[in-house]
Amino acid sequence: MNIVVFEYEDWEKAEFDTFKDDHHIVLDYEPLTAKRAAHYKDAQVITTFVNSDMGADVLKQMPDLKFIATRSTGFDHIDLDYCKANDITVSNVPSYGEETVAEHVFALLLAISHKIPQAINRTRQGNFSQDGLQGFDLQGKTLGIIGTGHIGLNTIRIAGGFRMNVIAYDAYPDEAHAQEYDFTYVDFESVLRESDIISLHVPSNKHTHNLISHDEFAMMKDGVVIINTARGDVLDVKALLGALANKKVSAAGLDVLPEEPVIREEAELLRSFFTQSENMEALLADHILLHLDNVIITPHSAFNTKEATQRILKTTIDNIGGFIKGDVINAV
Repeated sequence: MNIVVFEYEDWEKAEFDTFKDDHHIVLDYEPLTAKRAAHYKDAQVITTFVNSDMGADVLKQMPDLKFIATRSTGFDHIDLDYCKANDITVSNVPSYGEETVAEHVFALLLAISHKIPQAINRTRQGNFSQDGLQGFDLQGKTLGIIGTGHIGLNTIRIAGGFRMNVIAYDAYPDEAHAQEYDFTYVDFESVLRESDIISLHVPSNKHTHNLISHDEFAMMKDGVVIINTARGDVLDVKALLGALANKKVSAAGLDVLPEEPVIREEAELLRSFFTQSENMEALLADHILLHLDNVIITPHSAFNTKEATQRILKTTIDNIGGFIKGDVINAV
């Protein structure tokens, strides 16, 4: 089979080389894009991460394609309707970062609660003044979790160590987990109204698009803190800007933005301006958020630990090997 690995990193070589004796494998450091897809028109198997474009206009340039192994849990970057219509199987990595991403939630939260970025910038300038650096304790605060999958549950587990009060909403509540992790399920509106800090842990789909927007911010406590390590489009960034401006939200920690793939390259930003293929209002909001002192943004790196990336690679190798043997695993 012709296998192409996009967004490849050198440390992955030994694992992907296990296929080279029986298959033709190409290792490409760059993401898959519409402009580059034609170079791989003979690809039968591809593996990518979330930075690659896998819309129909890209995939149709690879007519022999039969299998996509995304090196991520989410698969909203793949046109599944096109794949289904063209008999292309898609597998993902269902679980790899439930502890890793949950830890990142608290990295963002602690950076906010202790004003770590501001303190670091100040001392680097030789200024050791305490003015404006007063933070807040996590102990005793109410943490609202929206989505109690693996990552949400691990976030709750860590919150217990800080002696926080945890409430949660999930479309499918699991009372056994609530008892085990000592939290309470409430309805969605109650999470919004009662939480001092809200952390989002839901997938991106038609039901969660702009799940948190103007009406939802209006229900929240004044001075609430928002953490999003889920997907960029579950949080309406234009509404977030308004909530930050009127002090409804005191701070936000974001590992994801709705238009983050476009922000990464100014060339892509200009392209989107002229083609109007991206949401320009969301792009503008993203850029404003990048420069606010009370907003901490990381570049979709919550997953990026040595251990988690090794788990991703192992599962991806297993997914590709299973497909080649006719035993598909982790199909979405």
